[in-house]
Amino acid sequence: MSSHSILIVDDEPDIRELLAMTIRRMGFEALCAPDLETARHQLAKRRFDFCLTDMKLPDGTGLQLIEYLQSQPDAPPVAVITAFGSVDLAIESMKAGAFDFLTKPIDLERLRALVKNALGSTVTSADTAARGDAPRVDLLGEAPPVQRLREQILKLARSQAPVYVSGESGSGKELVARLIHTHGPRAAAPFVPVNCGAIPAELMESEFFGHRKGSFTGAVSDKQGLFQAANGGTLFLDEVADLPLPMQVKLLRAIQEKAVRAVGAEQEVKVDVRVLSATHRNLGVEVEQGRFRSDLFYRINVIELQVPSLRDRSADIPLLADACVRRLAAEYGAAVPQIDSAALGALMDYEFPGNVRELENILERAFTLCENAVIRVEDLRLPASDEVMESALDGLSEEFDPDAGESLESFLEGIERKALVRALELERWNRTAAAARLGMSFRQIRYRLKKLGID
Repeated sequence: MSSHSILIVDDEPDIRELLAMTIRRMGFEALCAPDLETARHQLAKRRFDFCLTDMKLPDGTGLQLIEYLQSQPDAPPVAVITAFGSVDLAIESMKAGAFDFLTKPIDLERLRALVKNALGSTVTSADTAARGDAPRVDLLGEAPPVQRLREQILKLARSQAPVYVSGESGSGKELVARLIHTHGPRAAAPFVPVNCGAIPAELMESEFFGHRKGSFTGAVSDKQGLFQAANGGTLFLDEVADLPLPMQVKLLRAIQEKAVRAVGAEQEVKVDVRVLSATHRNLGVEVEQGRFRSDLFYRINVIELQVPSLRDRSADIPLLADACVRRLAAEYGAAVPQIDSAALGALMDYEFPGNVRELENILERAFTLCENAVIRVEDLRLPASDEVMESALDGLSEEFDPDAGESLESFLEGIERKALVRALELERWNRTAAAARLGMSFRQIRYRLKKLGID
Protein backbone atom coordinates (compact mmCIF):
# COMPACT_ATOMS: atom_id res chain seq x y z
CA MET A 1 0.00 0.00 0.00
CA SER A 2 1.19 3.52 -0.75
CA SER A 3 2.47 5.63 2.12
CA HIS A 4 -0.06 8.36 1.22
CA SER A 5 -3.79 8.06 0.68
CA ILE A 6 -5.97 10.66 -1.02
CA LEU A 7 -9.77 10.99 -0.99
CA ILE A 8 -11.46 12.28 -4.16
CA VAL A 9 -15.02 13.60 -3.81
CA ASP A 10 -16.84 14.29 -7.10
CA ASP A 11 -20.21 13.26 -8.51
CA GLU A 12 -18.95 12.95 -12.10
CA PRO A 13 -17.54 9.43 -12.75
CA ASP A 14 -15.25 10.58 -15.58
CA ILE A 15 -13.68 13.30 -13.40
CA ARG A 16 -13.25 10.88 -10.47
CA GLU A 17 -11.53 8.34 -12.73
CA LEU A 18 -9.22 10.94 -14.28
CA LEU A 19 -8.17 12.27 -10.87
CA ALA A 20 -7.74 8.81 -9.37
CA MET A 21 -5.69 7.54 -12.33
CA THR A 22 -3.38 10.58 -12.23
CA ILE A 23 -2.84 10.26 -8.48
CA ARG A 24 -2.19 6.51 -8.66
CA ARG A 25 0.38 7.07 -11.39
CA MET A 26 2.15 9.37 -8.93
CA GLY A 27 2.46 6.36 -6.61
CA PHE A 28 -0.28 7.29 -4.14
CA GLU A 29 -3.44 5.49 -3.06
CA ALA A 30 -6.67 7.10 -4.33
CA LEU A 31 -10.16 6.41 -2.95
CA CYS A 32 -13.33 7.97 -4.37
CA ALA A 33 -16.67 9.22 -3.04
CA PRO A 34 -19.57 10.47 -5.19
CA ASP A 35 -21.19 12.69 -2.54
CA LEU A 36 -20.77 14.39 0.81
CA GLU A 37 -22.34 11.60 2.89
CA THR A 38 -20.04 8.93 1.44
CA ALA A 39 -17.03 11.20 1.94
CA ARG A 40 -17.85 11.68 5.62
CA HIS A 41 -18.29 7.92 6.01
CA GLN A 42 -14.86 7.30 4.42
CA LEU A 43 -13.22 9.96 6.61
CA ALA A 44 -14.73 8.40 9.73
CA LYS A 45 -13.32 4.96 8.85
CA ARG A 46 -9.70 5.90 8.15
CA ARG A 47 -7.20 8.71 7.96
CA PHE A 48 -6.39 10.43 4.66
CA ASP A 49 -3.36 12.58 3.89
CA PHE A 50 -5.18 14.83 1.43
CA CYS A 51 -8.73 15.45 0.23
CA LEU A 52 -9.79 16.79 -3.17
CA THR A 53 -13.45 17.76 -3.53
CA ASP A 54 -15.72 19.29 -6.15
CA MET A 55 -17.44 22.49 -5.02
CA LYS A 56 -20.91 21.33 -6.07
CA LEU A 57 -22.07 17.91 -4.81
CA PRO A 58 -25.49 16.20 -4.99
CA ASP A 59 -26.10 16.52 -1.24
CA GLY A 60 -24.08 19.61 -0.35
CA THR A 61 -21.03 21.66 -1.21
CA GLY A 62 -17.29 21.49 -0.92
CA LEU A 63 -17.48 24.28 1.66
CA GLN A 64 -19.50 21.97 3.93
CA LEU A 65 -16.79 19.32 3.65
CA ILE A 66 -14.13 21.92 4.50
CA GLU A 67 -16.12 22.97 7.58
CA TYR A 68 -16.50 19.32 8.60
CA LEU A 69 -12.76 18.68 8.26
CA GLN A 70 -11.89 21.90 10.11
CA SER A 71 -13.81 20.56 13.11
CA GLN A 72 -11.78 17.34 13.19
CA PRO A 73 -8.45 16.94 15.02
CA ASP A 74 -5.42 16.49 12.75
CA ALA A 75 -7.52 17.19 9.65
CA PRO A 76 -5.88 16.61 6.24
CA PRO A 77 -5.47 19.54 3.84
CA VAL A 78 -8.35 19.85 1.39
CA ALA A 79 -8.46 21.43 -2.07
CA VAL A 80 -11.60 22.29 -4.02
CA ILE A 81 -12.48 21.97 -7.70
CA THR A 82 -14.47 24.86 -9.16
CA ALA A 83 -15.91 25.67 -12.56
CA PHE A 84 -13.76 27.82 -14.82
CA GLY A 85 -14.12 31.48 -13.91
CA SER A 86 -15.56 30.81 -10.42
CA VAL A 87 -12.77 32.72 -8.72
CA ASP A 88 -15.11 34.11 -6.06
CA LEU A 89 -16.03 30.59 -4.94
CA ALA A 90 -12.37 29.58 -4.90
CA ILE A 91 -11.49 32.58 -2.72
CA GLU A 92 -14.40 31.82 -0.40
CA SER A 93 -13.19 28.24 0.01
CA MET A 94 -9.65 29.36 0.85
CA LYS A 95 -10.96 31.79 3.44
CA ALA A 96 -12.88 28.85 4.93
CA GLY A 97 -9.63 26.87 5.25
CA ALA A 98 -9.04 25.17 1.89
CA PHE A 99 -5.42 24.42 1.06
CA ASP A 100 -5.77 25.42 -2.62
CA PHE A 101 -8.12 25.08 -5.58
CA LEU A 102 -8.31 23.70 -9.14
CA THR A 103 -10.49 24.93 -11.97
CA LYS A 104 -12.23 22.89 -14.66
CA PRO A 105 -11.13 21.72 -17.16
CA ILE A 106 -8.49 20.24 -14.90
CA ASP A 107 -4.85 20.85 -15.80
CA LEU A 108 -3.09 17.59 -14.85
CA GLU A 109 0.28 19.29 -14.46
CA ARG A 110 -1.30 21.73 -12.03
CA LEU A 111 -3.00 18.82 -10.24
CA ARG A 112 0.31 17.00 -9.74
CA ALA A 113 1.98 20.14 -8.36
CA LEU A 114 -0.93 20.73 -5.99
CA VAL A 115 -0.84 17.15 -4.67
CA LYS A 116 2.92 17.34 -4.06
CA ASN A 117 2.57 20.62 -2.18
CA ALA A 118 -0.31 19.30 -0.08
CA LEU A 119 1.52 16.10 0.83
CA GLY A 120 4.63 18.14 1.58
CA SER A 121 2.73 20.08 4.25
CA THR A 122 1.30 16.81 5.63
CA VAL A 123 4.75 15.22 5.90
CA THR A 124 6.16 18.26 7.69
CA SER A 125 3.34 18.21 10.26
CA ALA A 126 3.61 14.44 10.74
CA ASP A 127 7.38 14.55 11.26
CA THR A 128 7.01 17.30 13.85
CA ALA A 129 4.31 15.36 15.68
CA ALA A 130 6.37 12.15 15.61
CA ARG A 131 9.30 13.94 17.26
CA GLY A 132 6.96 15.36 19.88
CA ASP A 133 8.15 18.87 19.05
CA ALA A 134 5.97 21.95 19.16
CA PRO A 135 6.61 23.89 15.95
CA ARG A 136 8.60 27.03 16.71
CA VAL A 137 8.67 30.09 14.50
CA ASP A 138 11.98 31.93 14.71
CA LEU A 139 10.44 35.30 15.52
CA LEU A 140 12.04 37.23 18.36
CA GLY A 141 9.69 38.38 21.11
CA GLU A 142 7.38 37.01 23.79
CA ALA A 143 4.68 39.69 23.93
CA PRO A 144 1.12 38.36 23.39
CA PRO A 145 0.80 39.94 19.89
CA VAL A 146 3.98 38.15 18.80
CA GLN A 147 2.81 34.83 20.21
CA ARG A 148 -0.46 35.19 18.26
CA LEU A 149 1.54 36.11 15.16
CA ARG A 150 3.61 32.91 15.47
CA GLU A 151 0.45 30.81 15.66
CA GLN A 152 -1.00 32.54 12.59
CA ILE A 153 2.23 32.04 10.63
CA LEU A 154 2.18 28.29 11.29
CA LYS A 155 -1.47 28.04 10.29
CA LEU A 156 -1.02 30.06 7.09
CA ALA A 157 2.18 28.19 6.17
CA ARG A 158 0.14 25.00 5.72
CA SER A 159 -2.16 26.70 3.19
CA GLN A 160 -1.53 27.94 -0.34
CA ALA A 161 -3.91 30.89 0.01
CA PRO A 162 -2.58 34.31 -1.01
CA VAL A 163 -1.75 36.30 2.13
CA TYR A 164 -1.69 40.08 2.44
CA VAL A 165 0.76 41.05 5.19
CA SER A 166 -0.24 44.44 6.57
CA GLY A 167 1.56 46.61 9.05
CA GLU A 168 3.51 49.80 9.54
CA SER A 169 6.78 50.54 7.80
CA GLY A 170 9.67 48.81 9.53
CA SER A 171 7.54 46.33 11.49
CA GLY A 172 8.98 43.22 9.80
CA LYS A 173 6.52 42.31 7.04
CA GLU A 174 9.14 40.69 4.80
CA LEU A 175 10.43 38.62 7.72
CA VAL A 176 6.89 37.35 8.35
CA ALA A 177 6.49 36.48 4.67
CA ARG A 178 9.77 34.55 4.73
CA LEU A 179 8.63 32.62 7.80
CA ILE A 180 5.35 31.65 6.10
CA HIS A 181 7.42 30.33 3.19
CA THR A 182 10.01 28.60 5.41
CA HIS A 183 7.42 26.70 7.45
CA GLY A 184 5.35 25.57 4.46
CA PRO A 185 5.66 22.83 1.85
CA ARG A 186 7.50 25.19 -0.54
CA ALA A 187 10.40 25.75 1.85
CA ALA A 188 12.93 23.98 -0.40
CA ALA A 189 11.92 26.12 -3.40
CA PRO A 190 12.87 29.78 -4.00
CA PHE A 191 11.57 32.72 -2.00
CA VAL A 192 11.73 35.72 -4.34
CA PRO A 193 11.11 39.15 -2.77
CA VAL A 194 10.49 42.16 -5.00
CA ASN A 195 10.00 45.79 -4.05
CA CYS A 196 7.29 46.94 -6.46
CA GLY A 197 8.12 50.60 -5.85
CA ALA A 198 11.74 50.17 -6.92
CA ILE A 199 11.04 48.97 -10.48
CA PRO A 200 10.66 51.63 -13.21
CA ALA A 201 7.18 51.47 -14.75
CA GLU A 202 8.53 50.88 -18.27
CA LEU A 203 10.48 47.80 -17.12
CA MET A 204 7.84 46.20 -14.90
CA GLU A 205 6.38 43.76 -17.43
CA SER A 206 9.85 42.53 -18.39
CA GLU A 207 10.90 42.19 -14.73
CA PHE A 208 7.81 40.24 -13.71
CA PHE A 209 7.28 38.06 -16.78
CA GLY A 210 10.66 38.09 -18.58
CA HIS A 211 11.37 38.93 -22.22
CA ARG A 212 12.66 37.39 -25.43
CA LYS A 213 15.78 38.50 -27.23
CA GLY A 214 15.05 41.38 -29.60
CA SER A 215 11.59 42.10 -28.19
CA PHE A 216 12.62 45.72 -27.51
CA THR A 217 15.70 47.92 -27.70
CA GLY A 218 18.25 46.62 -25.23
CA ALA A 219 16.85 43.08 -25.06
CA VAL A 220 20.11 41.43 -26.16
CA SER A 221 19.21 38.02 -24.71
CA ASP A 222 16.30 36.08 -23.24
CA LYS A 223 15.56 36.99 -19.65
CA GLN A 224 13.68 35.03 -17.01
CA GLY A 225 11.03 36.98 -15.08
CA LEU A 226 10.36 37.03 -11.35
CA PHE A 227 7.41 34.62 -11.68
CA GLN A 228 9.59 32.06 -13.44
CA ALA A 229 12.38 32.58 -10.87
CA ALA A 230 9.89 31.81 -8.07
CA ASN A 231 8.36 28.79 -9.84
CA GLY A 232 7.55 26.11 -7.27
CA GLY A 233 8.14 28.60 -4.46
CA THR A 234 6.90 31.95 -3.20
CA LEU A 235 6.82 35.40 -4.79
CA PHE A 236 6.69 38.22 -2.22
CA LEU A 237 5.35 41.50 -3.59
CA ASP A 238 6.48 44.20 -1.17
CA GLU A 239 4.90 47.66 -1.45
CA VAL A 240 2.33 46.21 -3.86
CA ALA A 241 0.33 49.47 -3.65
CA ASP A 242 3.06 51.13 -5.75
CA LEU A 243 2.16 49.10 -8.84
CA PRO A 244 0.72 51.29 -11.64
CA LEU A 245 -2.82 50.41 -12.75
CA PRO A 246 -1.83 48.88 -16.15
CA MET A 247 0.56 46.49 -14.38
CA GLN A 248 -2.11 45.58 -11.84
CA VAL A 249 -4.27 44.21 -14.69
CA LYS A 250 -1.44 41.99 -15.96
CA LEU A 251 -0.56 40.83 -12.46
CA LEU A 252 -4.17 39.87 -11.78
CA ARG A 253 -4.25 37.72 -14.91
CA ALA A 254 -0.97 36.00 -14.00
CA ILE A 255 -2.26 35.16 -10.52
CA GLN A 256 -5.67 33.92 -11.73
CA GLU A 257 -4.43 31.92 -14.71
CA LYS A 258 -1.22 30.73 -13.02
CA ALA A 259 0.55 31.47 -16.29
CA VAL A 260 2.74 34.26 -17.70
CA ARG A 261 3.74 35.39 -21.16
CA ALA A 262 7.17 36.93 -21.59
CA VAL A 263 7.47 40.17 -23.57
CA GLY A 264 7.94 39.16 -27.20
CA ALA A 265 6.76 35.57 -26.65
CA GLU A 266 3.74 34.02 -28.36
CA GLN A 267 2.81 31.40 -25.78
CA GLU A 268 2.03 31.56 -22.09
CA VAL A 269 4.07 29.45 -19.67
CA LYS A 270 2.47 27.77 -16.64
CA VAL A 271 3.93 28.77 -13.27
CA ASP A 272 3.30 27.34 -9.82
CA VAL A 273 3.82 30.27 -7.47
CA ARG A 274 2.34 31.23 -4.12
CA VAL A 275 1.89 35.00 -3.93
CA LEU A 276 2.37 36.90 -0.68
CA SER A 277 2.10 40.68 -0.67
CA ALA A 278 2.58 43.62 1.67
CA THR A 279 2.44 47.38 1.90
CA HIS A 280 2.54 49.97 4.66
CA ARG A 281 -0.39 51.77 3.04
CA ASN A 282 -4.07 51.06 3.69
CA LEU A 283 -5.05 49.08 0.59
CA GLY A 284 -8.75 49.57 1.31
CA VAL A 285 -8.28 53.34 1.09
CA GLU A 286 -6.20 52.93 -2.08
CA VAL A 287 -9.10 51.00 -3.65
CA GLU A 288 -11.64 53.63 -2.59
CA GLN A 289 -9.55 56.39 -4.15
CA GLY A 290 -9.10 54.48 -7.42
CA ARG A 291 -5.37 53.88 -7.15
CA PHE A 292 -5.65 50.11 -6.66
CA ARG A 293 -7.94 47.71 -8.53
CA SER A 294 -10.62 46.14 -6.36
CA ASP A 295 -10.45 42.80 -8.21
CA LEU A 296 -6.70 42.51 -7.56
CA PHE A 297 -7.21 43.59 -3.95
CA TYR A 298 -9.70 40.78 -3.31
CA ARG A 299 -7.45 38.29 -5.12
CA ILE A 300 -4.32 38.98 -3.06
CA ASN A 301 -6.19 39.71 0.16
CA VAL A 302 -7.72 36.26 0.63
CA ILE A 303 -6.25 36.28 4.14
CA GLU A 304 -4.87 39.37 5.88
CA LEU A 305 -2.12 38.99 8.47
CA GLN A 306 -1.51 42.04 10.66
CA VAL A 307 2.06 42.53 11.92
CA PRO A 308 2.01 44.42 15.24
CA SER A 309 3.83 47.71 15.61
CA LEU A 310 6.69 47.98 18.10
CA ARG A 311 4.42 50.16 20.28
CA ASP A 312 2.05 47.19 20.61
CA ARG A 313 4.85 44.93 21.77
CA SER A 314 7.01 47.35 23.79
CA ALA A 315 7.72 44.63 26.36
CA ASP A 316 9.94 43.01 23.71
CA ILE A 317 12.19 46.08 23.33
CA PRO A 318 14.84 44.86 25.86
CA LEU A 319 15.00 41.48 24.10
CA LEU A 320 15.18 43.04 20.63
CA ALA A 321 17.76 45.62 21.72
CA ASP A 322 20.00 42.96 23.27
CA ALA A 323 19.82 40.80 20.14
CA CYS A 324 20.61 43.83 17.97
CA VAL A 325 23.72 44.92 19.89
CA ARG A 326 24.99 41.34 19.98
CA ARG A 327 24.60 41.10 16.22
CA LEU A 328 26.39 44.42 15.71
CA ALA A 329 29.23 43.34 18.00
CA ALA A 330 29.65 40.12 16.03
CA GLU A 331 29.66 42.02 12.71
CA TYR A 332 32.24 44.54 13.89
CA GLY A 333 34.33 42.09 15.92
CA ALA A 334 33.91 44.20 19.05
CA ALA A 335 32.81 43.63 22.63
CA VAL A 336 29.08 43.47 23.26
CA PRO A 337 28.08 46.84 24.76
CA GLN A 338 25.84 47.12 27.78
CA ILE A 339 22.69 49.23 27.55
CA ASP A 340 22.37 51.08 30.85
CA SER A 341 19.02 51.25 32.63
CA ALA A 342 18.34 54.90 31.75
CA ALA A 343 18.95 54.23 28.05
CA LEU A 344 16.72 51.16 28.16
CA GLY A 345 14.02 53.18 29.88
CA ALA A 346 14.26 55.85 27.17
CA LEU A 347 13.83 53.18 24.49
CA MET A 348 10.79 51.80 26.29
CA ASP A 349 9.21 55.29 26.44
CA TYR A 350 9.87 56.19 22.80
CA GLU A 351 7.00 55.76 20.30
CA PHE A 352 9.07 54.30 17.41
CA PRO A 353 7.21 55.53 14.33
CA GLY A 354 9.72 53.50 12.31
CA ASN A 355 9.24 50.34 14.41
CA VAL A 356 11.91 47.61 14.56
CA ARG A 357 13.87 49.08 11.66
CA GLU A 358 14.13 52.39 13.52
CA LEU A 359 15.19 50.59 16.71
CA GLU A 360 17.98 48.87 14.80
CA ASN A 361 19.12 52.16 13.24
CA ILE A 362 19.14 53.94 16.61
CA LEU A 363 21.14 51.15 18.22
CA GLU A 364 23.63 51.00 15.35
CA ARG A 365 24.26 54.73 15.74
CA ALA A 366 24.54 54.36 19.53
CA PHE A 367 26.89 51.39 19.11
CA THR A 368 29.21 53.60 17.06
CA LEU A 369 29.04 56.59 19.42
CA CYS A 370 29.19 54.90 22.81
CA GLU A 371 32.33 54.77 24.95
CA ASN A 372 33.66 52.06 27.28
CA ALA A 373 31.17 49.55 25.81
CA VAL A 374 28.22 51.20 27.54
CA ILE A 375 25.28 52.70 25.62
CA ARG A 376 23.85 55.70 27.47
CA VAL A 377 20.82 57.92 26.85
CA GLU A 378 22.87 60.58 25.08
CA ASP A 379 24.21 57.95 22.65
CA LEU A 380 20.66 57.14 21.52
CA ARG A 381 19.87 60.74 20.49
CA LEU A 382 16.15 60.17 20.78
CA PRO A 383 13.84 63.16 20.28
CA ALA A 384 11.18 63.57 22.96
CA SER A 385 7.84 62.57 21.44
CA ASP A 386 6.19 65.93 22.28
CA GLU A 387 9.12 67.82 20.76
CA VAL A 388 9.31 66.02 17.42
CA MET A 389 7.53 68.67 15.36
CA GLU A 390 9.32 71.49 17.14
CA SER A 391 12.70 69.87 16.55
CA ALA A 392 11.85 69.41 12.88
CA LEU A 393 11.49 73.18 12.48
CA ASP A 394 13.70 74.47 15.30
CA GLY A 395 16.12 77.14 14.15
CA LEU A 396 15.57 76.61 10.44
CA SER A 397 14.05 80.04 9.91
CA GLU A 398 17.22 81.64 11.26
CA GLU A 399 19.62 79.59 9.15
CA PHE A 400 18.87 81.00 5.70
CA ASP A 401 21.86 82.77 4.23
CA PRO A 402 21.26 84.70 0.98
CA ASP A 403 24.98 84.55 0.24
CA ALA A 404 25.17 80.75 0.52
CA GLY A 405 23.97 80.15 -3.04
CA GLU A 406 20.72 78.43 -2.03
CA SER A 407 17.47 79.92 -3.31
CA LEU A 408 14.75 80.96 -0.88
CA GLU A 409 12.31 78.61 -2.61
CA SER A 410 14.62 75.64 -2.12
CA PHE A 411 15.16 76.59 1.54
CA LEU A 412 11.43 76.86 2.24
CA GLU A 413 10.78 73.55 0.47
CA GLY A 414 13.29 71.93 2.81
CA ILE A 415 11.40 73.22 5.84
CA GLU A 416 8.09 72.06 4.38
CA ARG A 417 9.47 68.62 3.51
CA LYS A 418 10.84 68.08 7.01
CA ALA A 419 7.57 69.12 8.66
CA LEU A 420 5.50 66.86 6.38
CA VAL A 421 7.69 63.81 6.92
CA ARG A 422 7.70 64.20 10.71
CA ALA A 423 3.91 64.67 10.80
CA LEU A 424 3.48 61.53 8.68
CA GLU A 425 5.84 59.57 10.94
CA LEU A 426 3.92 60.67 14.03
CA GLU A 427 0.64 59.57 12.44
CA ARG A 428 2.12 56.32 11.13
CA TRP A 429 1.83 57.53 7.51
CA ASN A 430 -1.88 58.21 7.77
CA ARG A 431 -2.17 61.23 5.48
CA THR A 432 -5.59 62.29 6.75
CA ALA A 433 -4.36 62.40 10.35
CA ALA A 434 -1.12 64.12 9.33
CA ALA A 435 -3.10 66.79 7.46
CA ALA A 436 -5.22 67.43 10.56
CA ARG A 437 -2.08 67.72 12.68
CA LEU A 438 -0.68 70.32 10.29
CA GLY A 439 -3.98 72.20 9.99
CA MET A 440 -4.57 71.53 6.30
CA SER A 441 -7.06 69.57 4.18
CA PHE A 442 -6.41 66.12 2.73
CA ARG A 443 -6.32 67.62 -0.77
CA GLN A 444 -3.69 70.16 0.34
CA ILE A 445 -1.38 67.58 1.88
CA ARG A 446 -1.78 65.29 -1.13
CA TYR A 447 -0.78 68.16 -3.45
CA ARG A 448 2.26 69.05 -1.32
CA LEU A 449 3.42 65.42 -1.07
CA LYS A 450 3.20 65.04 -4.84
CA LYS A 451 4.93 68.37 -5.43
CA LEU A 452 7.83 67.45 -3.13
CA GLY A 453 8.05 63.82 -4.33
CA ILE A 454 7.38 62.37 -0.88
CA ASP A 455 6.03 58.81 -0.94
